[in-house]
Amino acid sequence: MCIAVTDKRPVNLDLNAFHFPLPAIASISHRVTGVALVIGVGILIYMLDQSLTSAASFAALKECMTSFWAKLVVWGVLSALIYHSVAGVKHLVMDAGFGETLEGGQLAAKIVFAVSGVLIILGGFWIW
Repeated sequence: MCIAVTDKRPVNLDLNAFHFPLPAIASISHRVTGVALVIGVGILIYMLDQSLTSAASFAALKECMTSFWAKLVVWGVLSALIYHSVAGVKHLVMDAGFGETLEGGQLAAKIVFAVSGVLIILGGFWIW
């Protein structure tokens, strides 16, 4: 006896149809900035190595750091560090038992985005 199965699940998911809550976006962004920091620290260590090789390589790196693209890379790494640090503090506070409710998580995510945004803009002014 063969029973026909009517499977009404979608074959291809439309990812644009999903709307993540703000705490989920904050958590995903925390993970993304962690990966960006791994790559960024590699770039910064390479730059440190080049600056310590010789006086000529230091002068070349110093000249390179005046370009827009080099400053953008440094600002990107600094931005990832700022966001990752602020979100990490939020995770530590929540691990201590504060803001574990839905409303608390949403408020904490808003605070993380606001504080990070201000600090990232200030970091941009500092670099440029």
